Amino acid sequence: MSYPKMRLDKVCRITMGQAPSGDSYNFDGNGLALIAGAGDFGNETPEPKKFTTAAGKKSEVGEIILCIRATIGDLNWSDKEYCLGRGVAGLFGHTDKLDQKYLWHWLKNIAPLLKSKGKGATFLQVTKEDICSLEIILPPLSEQRRIAQILDQADELRQKRQQAIEKLDQLLQSTFIDMFGDPVSNPKGWDLKAVGDVSESKLGKMLDKKKQSTENDQYKYLRNANVQWFKFDLSDLFEMEFNEKDRKNCELKYDDILVCEGGEPGRAAIWKNQLENCYFQKALHRVRLDTTKILPEYFVWLFWFYSKNGGFDDHITVATIAHLTGVKMKAMKIPIPPLKLQEEFKQKVLEIDNLKTKHEQSSKLVENLFKSLQNQAFSGNL
Repeated sequence: MSYPKMRLDKVCRITMGQAPSGDSYNFDGNGLALIAGAGDFGNETPEPKKFTTAAGKKSEVGEIILCIRATIGDLNWSDKEYCLGRGVAGLFGHTDKLDQKYLWHWLKNIAPLLKSKGKGATFLQVTKEDICSLEIILPPLSEQRRIAQILDQADELRQKRQQAIEKLDQLLQSTFIDMFGDPVSNPKGWDLKAVGDVSESKLGKMLDKKKQSTENDQYKYLRNANVQWFKFDLSDLFEMEFNEKDRKNCELKYDDILVCEGGEPGRAAIWKNQLENCYFQKALHRVRLDTTKILPEYFVWLFWFYSKNGGFDDHITVATIAHLTGVKMKAMKIPIPPLKLQEEFKQKVLEIDNLKTKHEQSSKLVENLFKSLQNQAFSGNL
């Protein structure tokens, strides 16, 4: 069914935030909590850190707070009165024309278009006119509420799928601690060995476009951004020249571990031959373990706990950017539990990873369903 479109400012009150005077800021809870941008957003309601005693633009309960700079399009619900800073706007639909939950879902759907209007040298920002000029499809209020209810239910299902995945990650974390204790403090007193004593490691090939001698021998390679915790992002691989000697030096074998040297030093994932003829750049360490002493699944989780609990603090070199150098990494003393216990942990990792894969596949289906419902809802076909 075809419904009319209207400029957003014809059916919605739009309040642009403003920066309070500098001497009004405090962290002591004096005045109103200040929402300056997406950094003050929580999951659905704000989590601001600063307060202000200045009189400024205020939100009211039930208002939608829209981020208008940097991460344009992020949304939160106003659960109480806040001071609206320069990086946000408050939106409240005219109650006789526009349902707030319908507006919420419509804003989420329109976010890419709003972001495309952003302008700025140091960071992108949209103006009041950019927001006001958006055209919203306007079914009758009863239809808006029906659409919002369907999208609420689909969104709740999507969130539950994601929460299930997060709980499986938490289960692995608690399983590791139960079996091995905190590896930083090593309360179970496992033997300590240097990483270099239980593995061999090396950095990959230096990226130097000036030394690319030919268009031949171009191969995909992993860089820091491709290595996430416990997995690889292979969606944006680059290519460079790897001659025969390079390929031998930078080959990847099943169960090799790739460790980030910079960025987030120590971030690691296990290579499972996800791609043929793929190599790695100098920003990564390839760690090949002596599996008679230490298993990959234990090693990457050990590094995760080190990263989160300060275990790398004495090993990272900081000049301008933090680095975990090859020398420092090889010298690190790490706890080595009995191999049988590591094998038990490996089995639990495999079981939970299988469950995660099923949940992630289901989550993608739900995500696609939600996007389809959004598109149908705001094209008059739901």
